[in-house]
Amino acid sequence: MTNDRYTIALVSDVFHDSSGPDRLDACLAQARAKGAQLAVLPELPLNPWSMATKSARERDAEPPGGSRHRLQEAAARRAGIAVLGGVIVRDPFRGTRTNTALLINGEGQTIATYAKMHVPQEPGWWEASHYAPGVRLPQVVRALGPVLGIQICSDANRPVGAQYLAARGVEVILGPRATASSTYRRWRLAYRAMALMTGSFVVSVNRPRPELGVNFGGGSIVVTPSGDVVLETDDPVAVFALNLLDVARARTDYPGYLAYPAAAYAAAWQDFDSSGKTETP
Repeated sequence: MTNDRYTIALVSDVFHDSSGPDRLDACLAQARAKGAQLAVLPELPLNPWSMATKSARERDAEPPGGSRHRLQEAAARRAGIAVLGGVIVRDPFRGTRTNTALLINGEGQTIATYAKMHVPQEPGWWEASHYAPGVRLPQVVRALGPVLGIQICSDANRPVGAQYLAARGVEVILGPRATASSTYRRWRLAYRAMALMTGSFVVSVNRPRPELGVNFGGGSIVVTPSGDVVLETDDPVAVFALNLLDVARARTDYPGYLAYPAAAYAAAWQDFDSSGKTETP
């Protein structure tokens, strides 16, 4: 293991049943034994996919630092590796909910959070009935070695967040998701484009099997900064070593070396109103 290598475990399982905590410990122990420094879990790994219906249940959300959050911190601490998990967080003051990723270090401390900004509303994915979109762009995380950023599922189809992360120097974009097997080719294309346009590794982990009538599947994926798919797997625990020198090379090649004219972008976005629709001239 060198500073140029970073080993990630893609853990494609969910842990919301009675055996879930024990299976999570077992998966993380397996990931650690295989040399992983970070384990990436699917979208909302300790929640059943109640978004299959429009009926939001109180027990699916929790206040900041709630029981699911603490369980993931404890599991990371026991395994001694970093973990990217997530929960539905209920704001105790406003009452709103957000689908929030949790990046936890190997000591069991949450070092970054990110609330999903792009929320679907369609059969099987009635997510807007369960939580509101996040309102803050993702954090850049430098505490774990490589520079990391997070995009959750549908964020990949609005690539502004990924471009923002790349402009801030992110080397690896982590993308937990919950997608159908029938749409996997589309997600594969989106992640290849994201990696190529940002000059970053993209790592995405999916929910593994059908739930409540939603046909999840399509596997986990790792894409290099040149847009090449180097891992596609349905394994519950798959480990891959990223060569971070690939990022440096991609940033000096086309299109990686292109500038980010942030001031021009910001001025153009002022032509949009708060709903995301263009204003009438």
